[in-house]
Formats: sequence, C-alpha cells, structure tokens
Amino acid sequence: MLNKVPAITALFWVAKVLTTGMGETASDFLVTTIDPVVAVGLGFVVFAGFLVLQLTRKRYIPWVYWSTVAMVSVFGTMAADIVHVELGIPYTVSTAVFALALGGVFLVWWLLERDLSIHSITTTRREILYWATVLTTFALGTAAGDWTATVLNLGYLASGLVFLACIVIPAAAYLFFSANPIVTFWIAYILTRPLGASFADWLGVAPSRGGVGIGTGTITLILLAAIVACVTVMARHHSTNNLWPSRSTSSSIRSTPST
Repeated sequence: MLNKVPAITALFWVAKVLTTGMGETASDFLVTTIDPVVAVGLGFVVFAGFLVLQLTRKRYIPWVYWSTVAMVSVFGTMAADIVHVELGIPYTVSTAVFALALGGVFLVWWLLERDLSIHSITTTRREILYWATVLTTFALGTAAGDWTATVLNLGYLASGLVFLACIVIPAAAYLFFSANPIVTFWIAYILTRPLGASFADWLGVAPSRGGVGIGTGTITLILLAAIVACVTVMARHHSTNNLWPSRSTSSSIRSTPST
C-alpha cells in the first residue's frame, strides 16, 4: 500500500486550517438548525462512511482524504461539544481528558510501530492509528479553543491570535533549529484545530458572543468553497516539494532512520 498521507506543503497547512474552521461552524450550524441528536447521528454516519472509503483505498486520493479530514473536523467538534453541553463537563476537564487521550493514542502507536512518522502510513494498522490520532487532535483542539475563549475569557479573536503565535514556535524550531520533525509536526498539527476554529467562531457568531456576526452557515459555505479550491489544486498538482520532510536521521522519535 502506498503512503496514504499527502506531502506536507504550504497548501496542506492552508487546507488543514480551513477544515478546522469549517468543522467548527458546520457543527454549530447543524446542532442549532436541526435536532441535535439527529445532527450528531448524521455527522457520525457521514464521518464513518468517508473513513471506511479512505481506509479501503490503496493510495492517497486527494478528494477522499480531505473529505475524511473535513468530516473528522465536523464530528470531532460535535463529540467535544457533547461532552460539555450534554454531560456538563467543564472545558478545563475535557481539555485535560482529551490531552491524556491523545497521549494514550500516541503511546499505543509508538509501542506498536516504533515510528510516529506520517511518511510511513503504508499499512492498515498504521492508518487506523493515524486517523485515531487525527480525530483526538480535533476533539482536543475544540475543547482547548473553547477553554481559552470562555474560561480564560480571551474571546474568539484573542484566542485565535494566541494560537497563531503558538504555532509559529514549532514551525520556527523545525525550519531554523533542525528540531525533530515528528514532534514539531504533531505540535503544529494539534494547534491548527483551535487556531482555525477560533477565527471561524469569531467571524460566525453573533456580536453578543464576541463575534462579527456573519453567521455560522455562511462561514461554513465560504470555508467549504475555499477547501474545494485547495483540494482541486492539490489534485491537479501532486507536489513533491515537501515542507516537512522525514529527515534521514530523525524521521521518527528514535536514532535510526524510518523504514
């Protein structure tokens, strides 16, 4: 099986941030427009369908991969919101729990594969571990973004700016100080979730909630159109200019090269 994850180019990060924002506003729009139980059930069915489609492919297919990422974003947001809204668990607690869960997923991945590199997603087991990690990062990012915006009272715009500043750190560490590519990649990947969600919430929610008030439905459609444009470009031009390559001596969190 060929590697099932795209090259980490600038367009990859743009698409990733767009999907995080779209998932946030789409989830909010759906659960406030139709019955929340129906919305969550529908979100899970569509998410599961795309995940099965992705897992049964033998190579990276841009439309399938990014549709799966988009639905992970929508359903991951719903899962995190259910924990707070329906179960009444504070954002501080849910953020900590999802962080521990993510650490657990990474630990299982490492114990089974001895390699956390996204450049070696070439078996079904590795891909399942990869998507489990992705789903957990979305849930964690949703909880963390809501925690900074509401519990710390930063608001959505300030939260977005904080996460934007935070994401510069792993990027600079990798680009200028040759930091471990696996560690820096996953830190940046996790931070894209609250980054995109915070700015999307700021644009979508009403001024009474600290937003611009464009509307979650409208923002969802705008972001969806932008995602389609990005994926179209990626589908037409399979770039080999990998901005976050697997270095020969540090392609995983170990001293030997990845295989």
